[in-house]
Amino acid sequence: MTQWGFAPQTSPILFKEIKMNFPAPLKSNSKKIMLLGSGELGKEVAIEAQRLGIEVIAVDKYANAPAHLVSNRAHVIDMKSKEAVLEVIRIEKPDYILPEIEAISIEALFEAEAEGFNVIPNAEAVNKTMNRKNIRVFAAEELKLKTSKYRFVTNFEELKDAASAVGFPCVIKPVMSSSGHGQSIATSADGLTESWKIAKEARGDASELIVEEFIHFDYEITLLTARTEAQTVFCEPIGHIQKNGDYIFSWQPMQMSEKAKRRAEVMAKTVTDGLGGRGLFGVEFFIKGDDVYFSEVSPRPHDTGLVTLITQSQSEFALHVRAVLGLPLDFIQYGDGASAAYKSCCESSAPEIVVEPEVFSANSYVRIFGKPQSHIGRRMAVVLVFDEMEKALSKAEELIKKVTEKEEVERKKKEQNLSEEAMKKPLAKTDIKATVTNAILGKIAKSFFK
Repeated sequence: MTQWGFAPQTSPILFKEIKMNFPAPLKSNSKKIMLLGSGELGKEVAIEAQRLGIEVIAVDKYANAPAHLVSNRAHVIDMKSKEAVLEVIRIEKPDYILPEIEAISIEALFEAEAEGFNVIPNAEAVNKTMNRKNIRVFAAEELKLKTSKYRFVTNFEELKDAASAVGFPCVIKPVMSSSGHGQSIATSADGLTESWKIAKEARGDASELIVEEFIHFDYEITLLTARTEAQTVFCEPIGHIQKNGDYIFSWQPMQMSEKAKRRAEVMAKTVTDGLGGRGLFGVEFFIKGDDVYFSEVSPRPHDTGLVTLITQSQSEFALHVRAVLGLPLDFIQYGDGASAAYKSCCESSAPEIVVEPEVFSANSYVRIFGKPQSHIGRRMAVVLVFDEMEKALSKAEELIKKVTEKEEVERKKKEQNLSEEAMKKPLAKTDIKATVTNAILGKIAKSFFK
């Protein structure tokens, strides 16, 4: 853990002077956190808040979302409706509002903040980070952080011009989307039509796209950065592998030079200080040698940071809750670890995750998110391993193969039964004759070509 802010000998004194009361939940004086977005990351935040006796209200667009299952109350609303978001805020009157997704009415957050509600980290930070155009302009042009070349486009002709300007290959994605949706890489002008189609079909706002220079980086990292008015702390850098813009493996710590790590921390502090407020931020960077390029930032726990559930005394979710409440952010790095995401291979309205016993070992386990429906490619669970880096990642890669779904098991069993039945079925006379003839002809052909 790297800490910036108050010197270690003075920060404990400061925090001793600011004591935190923890009233019981469901009382008139309860502390309330409202999650706007209740997926698997929100679920872990809710669990950490519950451990401190915080009353949790989980809100999402669909019923029985993961965080709904562990909260005191749950609401299902249109998350993009200003009126619906404001209504649930005014009814519940939370002490802290935690936006956990990008697809949300930013107008509602600005108005709620104007009415005195505490949006985490603040409404303007959410506005900047939920839109790739806003955060890229802020980081590159206002804060002068090093980034790849980029252009913004609204039609296909502009896309062609922008791709030509930044060069091929280039990365194309909507300015507003999450978890890699709508992202693609065009290696030449011939691939632009398909990239345009992928971006336009993504969930979120695809009315404007960002076209980025493809950095031939050595690796990419997430630097989890937690901040309050008193402290800024960094978790060890997290390496990750993405597929179609969405993470499938992550590990901590990512081995990198001290110079590159220090540069990433300076840039992470610059951007999080610029955004302001409290909370944990997931700051993403491309690393090439000792050069560090800012990529994106999320003002909330990051999916690659799920690995901290097994590597740190305080996970990214615990640190987020501590930061929101203004508590000390110190923690212990237990050691190395890795995570592997299980993504659904089927469609089901009643998913049933099947896990082989080997996953539950002395240094590994699985977290099942409890999503009410599965779709192909939807993240449903994560395997976590604690071990030396290479061993942890290797084991995570093996164990994730031992996680599947009941529908997939039944499909494979059915295929196997059909194959066995076909093998047992006696050949018809015409089939036998054809088989014998083919065998004879095959022998003749072999002898001829010797």
